[in-house]
Amino acid sequence: MKVLWITSAYPSDSQPGSGVFHETQVQALRSLGVDVTVICPVPRSTAFIRPFRNVDKRYKDIPSKYQRKGVMVYRPYYLALPGQLRWAQPDKRIAAAVLKTIEDHELAPDLIHAHFAMPSGGAARIVAAEKGLPWILTLHGSDVNVYPHYSSSAKRAFLQSVKMADSVLAVAGNLQRKTKELAGRESSVLPIGIDLSQFQQPDQSKQQMRRVLGLPVDKKIITFIGRLTEAKGVFELAQALEFLSNDVAIVFVGDGPAKEKLSRNPEFKNRLFIAGQVDNAKVRDYLFASDIFALPSYTEGMPTVVIEAIALKIPVICTAVGGVPELFGDHRDLLIETKSVSSLVQRIHDIFNRNLYTPRILQDLYEHIQKNYHAHTNAIQLKEIYIKQLN
Repeated sequence: MKVLWITSAYPSDSQPGSGVFHETQVQALRSLGVDVTVICPVPRSTAFIRPFRNVDKRYKDIPSKYQRKGVMVYRPYYLALPGQLRWAQPDKRIAAAVLKTIEDHELAPDLIHAHFAMPSGGAARIVAAEKGLPWILTLHGSDVNVYPHYSSSAKRAFLQSVKMADSVLAVAGNLQRKTKELAGRESSVLPIGIDLSQFQQPDQSKQQMRRVLGLPVDKKIITFIGRLTEAKGVFELAQALEFLSNDVAIVFVGDGPAKEKLSRNPEFKNRLFIAGQVDNAKVRDYLFASDIFALPSYTEGMPTVVIEAIALKIPVICTAVGGVPELFGDHRDLLIETKSVSSLVQRIHDIFNRNLYTPRILQDLYEHIQKNYHAHTNAIQLKEIYIKQLN
């Protein structure tokens, strides 16, 4: 069985953390004998303005074709217009880039699996029609909760993708319900999941791990891992330091537009650290070195890094958004409200001073994600969906 994945994010050597959850699922599918090829189109401005746009600089070192962990990945360029958000790029331009890649490299997939309703879903709809192939769409979060509400044209693009797909999957139950509400389309819930076998307690102690990572060994460490943007709640998390004792430090792991502003906090010298973007294999190390993992986002789909933290039995501070409550099961009362520094500070105090995360709660959360969010288990279900669609 040959499956073509079309997605707007996939890891590369220069961006190892981009769309790593896709790679996790692809590798799980490969272990089941599914032949997956990935096409991840790259936006590119006209030659005149290309040297001045950050988006072009970010992608300039990514090769147009590379093999990663046994999977062929193609990164064809498509023309991106100034002022046009990435999700709003016309489907036809992206589809043309995908079709040219299929023809140039003589790809012959049996089925297309697109991720995110826009832009990948819109492009997949065109490609599937051109090639006479069935296609499946997976919804991840922002393509349901954010983008369709920007404008009438954005909602139209969302509806077109969702209604035209042969099958629709959602990574969380809340996305399934929202899709039904917006489009009247039924979907199936299938989280991407993670390779939980990679998230076992390491042999090193926390102190040893911190020395390896260059982190302070004499402080309580709160770690954020993700894209550094305002919508991830990074500024509220940084502001929380004002109300915490000097023995508490925050480590931001990732990259994004908020990185520069976060770096300009001289009053938090030796208490605020920015590690930058790291390979996914190192995410586990930063989590294990932490006393708390925090992700105070305004919106989320199904954040895999939360699953990873729970797998390592690290206390987690999250907002009650998107699919996060599903990750916490019977313990969703541990979640906090969005955009609230006071809620963050109170929860940090609860964990450090009131032993909020008892061993029993940590074990309950661990068992919940082991049962529902293991990438291999979910890949078995996804392969069955592929077979059903082909039949």
